[in-house]
Amino acid sequence: MATMESLIGLVNRIQRACTVLGDHGGEGMSLWEALPSVAVVGGQSSGKSSVLESVVGRDFLPRGSGIVTRRPLVLQLHKTEGGTEYAEFLHAPKKKFTDFAAVRKEIADETDRITGKTKQISNVPIHLSIYSPSVVNLTLIDLPGLTKVAVEGQLESIVEDIEMMVRSYVEKPNCIILAISPANQDIATSDAIKLAKEVDPTGERTFGVLTKLDLMDKGTNALDVLEGRAYRLQHPWVGIVNRSQADINKNVNMNYARQKEREYFESSPEYGHLAHKMGSEYLAKLLSQHLETVIRQRIPSIIALINKTIDELNAELDRIGRPIATDGGAQLYTILEMCRAFDRIFKEHLDGGRPGGSRIYGVFDHQLPAALKKLPLDRHLSQSNVRKVISEADGYQPHLIAPEQGYRRLIDGSLGFFKGPAEASVDGVHLILKELVRKSIAETEELKRFPTLQSDIAAAANEALERFRDESRKTVLRLVEMESSYLTVEFFRKLQTEPEKTTNPATSNADRYADNHLRKIGSNVSAYINMVCDTLKNTIPKAVVHCQVREAKRSLLNHFYTQIGRREREQLGKMLDEDPSLMAKRETIAKRLELYKSARDEIDSVAWK
Repeated sequence: MATMESLIGLVNRIQRACTVLGDHGGEGMSLWEALPSVAVVGGQSSGKSSVLESVVGRDFLPRGSGIVTRRPLVLQLHKTEGGTEYAEFLHAPKKKFTDFAAVRKEIADETDRITGKTKQISNVPIHLSIYSPSVVNLTLIDLPGLTKVAVEGQLESIVEDIEMMVRSYVEKPNCIILAISPANQDIATSDAIKLAKEVDPTGERTFGVLTKLDLMDKGTNALDVLEGRAYRLQHPWVGIVNRSQADINKNVNMNYARQKEREYFESSPEYGHLAHKMGSEYLAKLLSQHLETVIRQRIPSIIALINKTIDELNAELDRIGRPIATDGGAQLYTILEMCRAFDRIFKEHLDGGRPGGSRIYGVFDHQLPAALKKLPLDRHLSQSNVRKVISEADGYQPHLIAPEQGYRRLIDGSLGFFKGPAEASVDGVHLILKELVRKSIAETEELKRFPTLQSDIAAAANEALERFRDESRKTVLRLVEMESSYLTVEFFRKLQTEPEKTTNPATSNADRYADNHLRKIGSNVSAYINMVCDTLKNTIPKAVVHCQVREAKRSLLNHFYTQIGRREREQLGKMLDEDPSLMAKRETIAKRLELYKSARDEIDSVAWK
C-alpha cells in the first residue's frame, strides 16, 4: 500500500499543478475539486488563525480586529525530509520565503492588491505552499470568518457575501469541513457548526474543533461537547489551547506553545483522560489520516473523472487541430488537406448538399427571363423606326422586292440588346460563386486555425472565378454574335409562302401598301427575334454552367496547387501561420492533457502499492 505521505503529497502536487494551469473546472467538476481538501470554517475571533498556525508550527498569518482574512487562503503543506523550511506563493513562484514574518506581510499585501486597503472581501484565493519537515502533507483552505453584522466601512451585504463564499467551498462533496468553535461560547450559537449541519447533515465530512478551552469560566468545562453529548459528529471533537495574546506579542516559539498545550491537557483534571486525543499536533495527524482514507476511497471516481477529461481534451485538440510539423513535406500535405476540405464543402453547396447552390438556378429561371422581357424591342421595331432603318439600308438605290439589308439591320440591332442580359447572367452567377467560396471557407473547420491560408485560398479561388467569368462572358457574347452572323433562312422562306391579310379598302393604295409593308417587316423581325430569344434562354445557361459552374467544381484551386508545389518550406510555414489565440488555446489544452495523464499515471503508481 502507498504511504499516507506519498499519496497526500501527490494530491498536493496535482492540486498545485491544477492551480498553475487555472484548471478549476468549467461546466463539470474539475480535478482540483475532485481531490479532497480541508476547509477551515469559523466565526470571527473563533481562533481559526491560531489553529492553522499551530498545525503548521509557524506564526505566519495576519492578525487584527474585525475581518482579517478577506480572501480565501489555499494553504498546501508539503512534508520534506529535512532541509530549510520555506514558503512559496503561486503569484510569486520564483521567490522562496524563509522569513515567516515576510510571509505574513506578503499575505496582507496580496490581499490589499485585490481588495484595496478596505474591509471588503474577494473570492479570488491566495495560494501558499509551505515546505517543512515539521508538517504533515495536507491542503487547508482558510476562509473569511463568518459574521453577523457589518461594521463601518463594509457593505451591508458583507454578511451574506461571506456566507456565500464559505458555502461555495464547503458544499462540494469532496470538501472536509474543519468547524472551529470557541469553548467559551454556547455550542448552539456556533456559526461554523450551524453551517456545517446545513451542508453536511450526517456529519460525515465535518470535524469539530473547540478552541480557547483555557479561557472558560472557572467551574465549567467542555466535556459535553468533546465527548459528543452536546452535539454529536461522526468524527471525534478535538480540543485546542491557543497561544495567549501575551505569547503572540512576545513571539513565543511555536514548539514551546505546543509543549505548553500538551502539558495543559495532561495535567487537566477535566481533560486528562482525553489528552491523547487533544491538541494541534493530534488534529494535524487526524486530518491527514482521514484525508488519506478519503483519497483512497475516491480513487476510482477520480480516475474515472481523469479519463473522461482526457477524452474530452483529446476531442477538443482534434477539433481545433493538432500542431503542424515543421518539415516542408508535412506542411504541404497539411495545406493540400485543408484545400480538399474546403473544396469538398464548396461542391456540397453546388450539388445541393448545403444551401446556396440553388440560387444559380434562380439566375436562369427568373433573372434572365425577366431581363429579356424588359428589352426595348417594341421601340426598336416600331413602325417609325422600321421606316427609318429600311429607308437608310439601301442607300441611294431603293430595294426592288424585299428590303433584305433593312431586315438584317433590324435583326442585328435587336439581337444587340441580348448582350446585356447575357452578361448579367454571367455576373449574377459569378457573385453567387464568390459568396459560396466565402461561406465554404467559413464552414471549413480545419481552416479556422489558419487565417493566412484562409486568405490565400480565398484569393486563389476568386482569381479562378474571375478567369471563368471572363471565359463565360466571351462565350455568351459569341452566342449572341453567332445569331447575328448567320440567320435562319428557312424562317424567312416560310414567311414568303404565307398570304398577306386583306387591307382596308378605304385607304389609298399607296398608303395602304406602305403601312402594311412596314408593319409586316416589323412583325416578321419580331417573330424571328422571339425565336432567337427562346433559343438563347436555353443556350446562355448552358454556356454559363459549362464555363463557370462546371469549371469551379472541377478546377477551382488547380492553379493554386501548381503554385504551392513550387514554394519553399519557409513560404509554406507562413501560410500555416495560426491565429495566436488558437495557438494559446491549444497550448493550454496540451498542458492540461499532460497534467491529467501524469496525474493518472502517478495515482495509479502510488495508490495500489
